[in-house]
Amino acid sequence: MSRLGSAAAPVDLGRKKAAARLERAQQRLLRLRLLLGGQLGEHKIGPPLCVLFEGWDASGKGGAIKRLVAPLDPRHVRVSQFAAPTYDEKRHHFLQRFWAVLPGWGGMTVLDRSWYGRVLVERVEGYASEEQWSRAYEEIVEFERTLTAEGMILVKFWMHVSDAEQLERFRSRARDPLRAWKLTDEDWRNRERRADYEAAVEQMLARTDKPRAGWHVVPGDDKQYARVAVVEQVCRTVERELTERGYDLHDAD
Repeated sequence: MSRLGSAAAPVDLGRKKAAARLERAQQRLLRLRLLLGGQLGEHKIGPPLCVLFEGWDASGKGGAIKRLVAPLDPRHVRVSQFAAPTYDEKRHHFLQRFWAVLPGWGGMTVLDRSWYGRVLVERVEGYASEEQWSRAYEEIVEFERTLTAEGMILVKFWMHVSDAEQLERFRSRARDPLRAWKLTDEDWRNRERRADYEAAVEQMLARTDKPRAGWHVVPGDDKQYARVAVVEQVCRTVERELTERGYDLHDAD
């Protein structure tokens, strides 16, 4: 079964159970973040943490990011959004514009879309040539290998929603005057090419899922579950990485 197909089954935690799990996970993340920032334990700064989000339009990326960073000191975590590259950015290698926002030791960055635009929207919409996006898989793998070899903890999420759920969310936004601004003609047009995007996503997952930079496909039809899954997965990844590096996680208690 494809990675997206395996994430298609709906998951329903229930609102109360989801809220309780989310609160526990957020407190767990807060302690880990303080440990990484040198505020607990031996008071030495830990490795940089970068959490990357890709996903369908209306897949819940924004809501998941909001819950991820909510318990953290906003002075010590950066959320960076990326849209289409500017004219000047296009004059450089496609990875160049991402370097400036990457976290240093003791830091944390959350990316709302990322360098994977080269093998997704730029591929599907023809903004990159076939030679460019075909070459990009290995360039991205090497880029991420460089980051993780230097110590970065990299967590990558694909936020998945079914076609039917995405359509319902689009319609809900269109009916709500306070959220209608989120929906554009381009969003509707992209839905018409969902099959092309699915093929691009499947290839992206297959070619860039590596041991130190693995993908986590989050079933997002239930927003409450998706938010819990994201925060818990970040905690698990950080705990595993720190344990392997000899950190005493009891210092985060």
